[in-house]
Amino acid sequence: MARLAAVVTSLALMAGCSSGAGSAAAGAFVAPPVPMAEPGSASEGDLYMVVWDGYAENQWIVPFQQQTNCQVHADTAGSSDEMVADVKSGRYDVVSASGDASLRMIASGDVAPVDVSKVPNYAQIYPGLKDRPWNSVNGVPYGIPQGRGANVLIYNKNKMAPPTSLGAVFNPDPSAAGHVSVYDSPITIADAALYLMSSQSALGIKNPYELDKNQFDAVVALLTKQRAAVGDYWPDTADQEAAFAKGADTIGTGWQVVVNSLQNAGHGEIATATPTEGSTGWSDTWMVSATAKDLTCTYEWLNYISSPTVNAQVAQWAGEAPANSQACAKTTDPKFCAAYHADDESYWKNIWFWTTPSARCGDGSDRTCVPYSQWVAAWNRIKHQ
Repeated sequence: MARLAAVVTSLALMAGCSSGAGSAAAGAFVAPPVPMAEPGSASEGDLYMVVWDGYAENQWIVPFQQQTNCQVHADTAGSSDEMVADVKSGRYDVVSASGDASLRMIASGDVAPVDVSKVPNYAQIYPGLKDRPWNSVNGVPYGIPQGRGANVLIYNKNKMAPPTSLGAVFNPDPSAAGHVSVYDSPITIADAALYLMSSQSALGIKNPYELDKNQFDAVVALLTKQRAAVGDYWPDTADQEAAFAKGADTIGTGWQVVVNSLQNAGHGEIATATPTEGSTGWSDTWMVSATAKDLTCTYEWLNYISSPTVNAQVAQWAGEAPANSQACAKTTDPKFCAAYHADDESYWKNIWFWTTPSARCGDGSDRTCVPYSQWVAAWNRIKHQ
């Protein structure tokens, strides 16, 4: 909580930013006047990054170092909150931020706008990932998209019928008690809000990341009731995979990569389903620290990591749909992009991508919404009741 106290103060700077189902526009948010990051004429030779696990593997780090003479020093973060705090330290040049962290970094002035004209591979990025509320402000890009993924329903076919609704997780059948798998993050509150947006329309929820107090209290009540049925709050995919593999969990929300790994290991009983309410999801962005020391190596990295071949490698390793529209031709598994809906823009229109909740709602009204700091506090109460 001490770490979180340092990161949530940036939310006071944020006005409402609406994520919409796949493509809502930013609201009245005005970013701090941080100068655009521009590559220099010389390189210091060192590039410091804080990334998600799997984003800085030797398979692509070593060739990059050989091509550029830029030495990569990469640390991994275990959560978006950790990543926000790490960037504030001023140690890093580059960060691979998810949408529940990127706006916090922009609002606090910890990341800089990116000159995409200096990143040739940006032209090949899927249009559906450009100028999104979690990576741009008023048409100004704050990074280069890496990939995207959806939170799907994961279930054991031998123990239950195929689920069709998020209610299978957030209002589960009594037979599932003690066997429900839930992502251990405050952003999971949005998944429950998405369920109530459909099942309790009288609440008036229009965006699962923009909840007034009455709506938020209803979501918290739902999650509090769900607590008794939860078998695991999983902090990373390895934990969720292990729980499903041993049969401890039978239903949950998770990522396609978990199911692929389980099925490849012989667990054909584990499958996915798409909820009728739609899903939340995530999109990661390579962002540049406002205090980056080596912007030449930084821009070399942004272009390299977004190239078709390397973007394909990272996407396959991490388990996500690639951002480069040419990457699918470079994957080693010809079925990979179909499994992750990489080219299916209609699929992504039903995804509510992670966006940092703030006190100012982004619907143009004078409503006051519940900010992320209160999401964090509520999530910890729910888990530890």
